[in-house]
Amino acid sequence: MNTLYLDIFSGISGDMFLGAMIDLGVSAEELNKAIKKLNIDDIKIEPKKINSSGISAVKVEVIVHESIHESDIQKIIYEHTHKHPDKHHHHSYNNTHNHSENESNKSKLTTRNFLDIKQLIEKSDLSEWVKEKAVKVFTRIAEAEGKIHACSPDNVHFHEVGAIDSIVDVIGACISLELLGKPKVISSPVIEGTGLVTCTHGQFPLPAPATLEILAARGIQITQCDEPGEMVTPTGAAIIAEFAEQFSPMKSLKPTRIGYGAGSRIGRTRPNVLRAILCESTEPKSTERDWETDTVSVIETNLDDINSEILGAFMEKALQSGALDVFYTPIQMKKNRPAIKLTLLCPVENTDELASLILNETTAFGVRFYETTRRKLKREFVIVKTKYGDVRIKEGKLNGRIVQAAPEFEDCNALALKSNIPIRIVYEEAIVSHSKLRKE
Repeated sequence: MNTLYLDIFSGISGDMFLGAMIDLGVSAEELNKAIKKLNIDDIKIEPKKINSSGISAVKVEVIVHESIHESDIQKIIYEHTHKHPDKHHHHSYNNTHNHSENESNKSKLTTRNFLDIKQLIEKSDLSEWVKEKAVKVFTRIAEAEGKIHACSPDNVHFHEVGAIDSIVDVIGACISLELLGKPKVISSPVIEGTGLVTCTHGQFPLPAPATLEILAARGIQITQCDEPGEMVTPTGAAIIAEFAEQFSPMKSLKPTRIGYGAGSRIGRTRPNVLRAILCESTEPKSTERDWETDTVSVIETNLDDINSEILGAFMEKALQSGALDVFYTPIQMKKNRPAIKLTLLCPVENTDELASLILNETTAFGVRFYETTRRKLKREFVIVKTKYGDVRIKEGKLNGRIVQAAPEFEDCNALALKSNIPIRIVYEEAIVSHSKLRKE
């Protein structure tokens, strides 16, 4: 499978993504044919090559015929608006540094809610995959807005993202990925600008409220740079939140095609473009396995002058602070001193916090760290009945087969204390009960 790497050093918006896909080689003609399956006439995308701060890129405009504003759209989208009297709104974020006119000056149509947009997509003749993904992208935006306004996502009303050109941006993004063969998508870390963005209720600091909620819901890290103005729009945030499987620098990827999608504004510190790189993986191919993968930080330090009681207290504090695991390894240090190597595993975003904890809570004068990839069995829990009570069993599965099964210690310990018996008896009883359950 090919990999699509999104280098969002200058942010991302819906039309920038679409422009980058066309510059990669996605046919604008094929895109327009697919967009017609929305069953709305007189809508098309029109790409053109421009120069953005010295970079040749594709700028995409969505062309909407005048007559569509009051006829086709109203007929197709508004036919059940009266069913939803409790209305909340997706706010239009206006900023002089916005990526593109497509994102800041949307067609001035009456607002519509999430159910309207969902119905428009689901009634179309698009492929099931495109419809599913497009609805998921809009769902992320609706859920973010629902949280901001304390209302149901179904009742969120869209202004900017609800405009027909933004609907085309989202649909076009999904169609482009389908035309590229549904590649694995990896994104660089998210970079956002600084300053204020104007919405209905006044000015908000960047990231815009909806953009921040969308990224936060997926657990995506954000770094602000010194570029003034909005770089990541809600539409762009929702696209990467839905499709990007990880956010990291490029690793073991062989670029085969490179495309640039342009926004409208002129960047002060960098070209206002999204770089998309279609790659081949250079990692050795292996038998397909359905294990889970993630990236963690490994933090280490060598200690030859620390009290073991302090080490015990440190482990508890580190685990409470987000460490995934903490362990000690006997080592020999200089001057023939016996010592220990403290090793801590943690999510990448917690590296600095836990490195600081080590330096503050132990005798370490420094730490070393690196990122590593893990392979993990898919985990499920089942409850088994024993004569002492119910015990949860954690199952580890690979390609649908149970390869590990372990009773939860806390359950076994509680039952052992209650029955005044050794914990190993409860543990063994739980293993037997699980074995019988799986044979049934």
